[in-house]
Amino acid sequence: MKVRSARSEDLDAVAALLAMNELPASDVTPNLLRDFAVAEDAHGSVVGSVGLERFGADALLRSLAVAGPERRAGLGSKLLAHAEETALASGISELWLLTTTATDFFRRAGYAFDDRPSAPAGIQTSTQFAQLCPSTAVCMRKKLKSTRA
Repeated sequence: MKVRSARSEDLDAVAALLAMNELPASDVTPNLLRDFAVAEDAHGSVVGSVGLERFGADALLRSLAVAGPERRAGLGSKLLAHAEETALASGISELWLLTTTATDFFRRAGYAFDDRPSAPAGIQTSTQFAQLCPSTAVCMRKKLKSTRA
């Protein structure tokens, strides 16, 4: 699997992948897609996605999705690591997310539970946070640390 920056022509494939995984896609625009990465298979088909929505030194991690046939092969972890490295390299120190189904996955990756009202104001006003994710979604965050010595 090749992980690369998303391109505008990936928009339909990313939206379809998110819909297949029952994740919100209505606010994924070409502008937002600039901070997304996709995984493509040997045939060039998009089989995974992850995005960052930036708010200063914080970002909302969003749209982490993997196509059914590609699950359980570590692709989600690979996409998450890519997003975290990208965030850290661009000055983001903390990632926030909402999830209804992947709490254990994110907990194993170092994310901690947090109260939704504790999120920075910018993140709270994002469409994802304020409108698209249900109030039952679990809020999690992770402080990013450089792994370089």
